[in-house]
Amino acid sequence: MNAEQKDFFAEKAGEYDGKKSRTENVDNIAQSILNEISFSKEMHIMDFGAGTGLLTSNIAPHVGKITAVDVSKAMIEVLQSKKHLIDCELQIVELDLTKETLSTKFDAIISSMTIHHIKDVQDIFNKFYTLLDDNGSIAIADLDKEDGSFHTEDTGVFHFGFDRNEFLKIAENAGFKDLKIQTASNINKETGDYSVFLLTGKKITT
Repeated sequence: MNAEQKDFFAEKAGEYDGKKSRTENVDNIAQSILNEISFSKEMHIMDFGAGTGLLTSNIAPHVGKITAVDVSKAMIEVLQSKKHLIDCELQIVELDLTKETLSTKFDAIISSMTIHHIKDVQDIFNKFYTLLDDNGSIAIADLDKEDGSFHTEDTGVFHFGFDRNEFLKIAENAGFKDLKIQTASNINKETGDYSVFLLTGKKITT
């Protein structure tokens, strides 16, 4: 992370895993991903916006290796402290994927509740496409369109959720096929109820 970039999760990272609604949401997302994607122990996948590793932990027993990518040093430090609990080979990378990239190709890219923190969504989907091997999959979960009440503090939010059709279109424009979008979870907060969708698709080049 460069010097002028704020770590929006610096204060929250230590207690991030302690919120029941958050862990339950990620558990629901993980189950939806496992229902849609056939993982194997031969697979190397990326968790984009891995944070403290809630989604990584759920998916780890089903794959061979996860590269956990996040821009927040504080969140990554929490994940590092749990590394011994992750049930697969784990590579942790502190990186802003909107500005840099990786030389690795992945069998799948998963992500939970991260894309609304990304300014240029089309650009990140284009990057996902280039980072996948042929027949690689994406499984991206995020908020349905909301009124801005979901985030009660500033964590670098660019989008108050997404319209599902627009989100599908972005993935389609990036080249993804076999696209599907479905409800994966619901989050109940004091400020309201918020639905979470899961978008899945494949990179098919033949």
